Amino acid sequence: MDIRDIGDTIKHRRKSLKVTQKDLAEIVGISLRSIVDIENGKGNPTFAQIEKILNALGLIIETRLRT
Repeated sequence: MDIRDIGDTIKHRRKSLKVTQKDLAEIVGISLRSIVDIENGKGNPTFAQIEKILNALGLIIETRLRT
C-alpha cells in the first residue's frame, strides 16, 4: 500500500461520513492543504499525521510483513 492508496481510503471514508476536508483538518490539527495533498497521493505526510487522520475517521492501520 502506498500513499495514493492511503489517500483514496481516507477520501472515501471521509466522504461516507459526510465530513469536509476543512472539518477533518480542524479535527486532527493539520492544515487543509495537507489533507488535500494526502487525499491526492501527494506530499510527504508523517506517520503521526496519517495515524491522527485514520483515528479521526475510525480506521485502523493493519500491517503485514512481506518476505
